[in-house]
Amino acid sequence: MRIVVTLDVMLARRKMKAKDLAERVGITEANLSLLRTGKVKGVRFETLARVCEALNCKPGDLLDLAEGSAEPHSTIVDL
Repeated sequence: MRIVVTLDVMLARRKMKAKDLAERVGITEANLSLLRTGKVKGVRFETLARVCEALNCKPGDLLDLAEGSAEPHSTIVDL
């Protein structure tokens, strides 16, 4: 199983730019980009909580499980 990061979907739903989210959360745009693309091995719960607060959502709104292999352009994080 793989974790799929759906942060871009939530940003679009909230009509918010990644730059604005990074500023609200207090992380760099580069680190937010790594999170958005699934290129991180982990995320601190504190950071996840701040992202959820800024987007008025729950962690489950930002992460999903997918079975099987990843598609070439999927945003995934291996379990």
